[in-house]
Amino acid sequence: MVIIDNIFISDDIFRQHFVCDLSCCKGSCCVEGDAGAPLEEEEIAIIEDCLDNIKPFMTKEGIEIVNQGGVFDYDMEGVLVTPLVNDRECAFVYYENDIAQCAIEKAYLKGKTDFQKPISCHLYPVRLTKQNCYEKLDYHQWEVCHPARMNGKRLQLSVFDFLKIPLARKYGDGWINKVKKIIDARQL
Repeated sequence: MVIIDNIFISDDIFRQHFVCDLSCCKGSCCVEGDAGAPLEEEEIAIIEDCLDNIKPFMTKEGIEIVNQGGVFDYDMEGVLVTPLVNDRECAFVYYENDIAQCAIEKAYLKGKTDFQKPISCHLYPVRLTKQNCYEKLDYHQWEVCHPARMNGKRLQLSVFDFLKIPLARKYGDGWINKVKKIIDARQL
């Protein structure tokens, strides 16, 4: 375990290999599971403000779900999450070449919004939990990501290496540099 600025980081994030391989998994993480992607409270207002620019990239079913119930839901533990279509795929999923993609990110890439996507999606396969005065980052190993583990092993990239950009988005470049110093010293 590495601790930087009250953020506990599981050693698996440095030791496990991971690089998404959408050609193999087809974006399953956006479709499988029993709840939508975790949302931070401030992300809800951002998505609501950007919704008109995101909707052109959403499916008809996703738009209906959001129009009926809003841009968020709660999972079984009361955590804020994205809503689901038919209790399956995220309401913000659209398909491109049979691969599940994110309509929020598509709007961002097209210059329609400054919000890239929920940080939980950007950080996946890392899951963030907040407890009292600290946060914990854990590697979430899921069978649908088997191709990503094989791809990461082939490329010799750790979860941390794969997620440097989203981790910097969440915690800043200074934090990333602190982590690098510690893992280099510990040779993780």
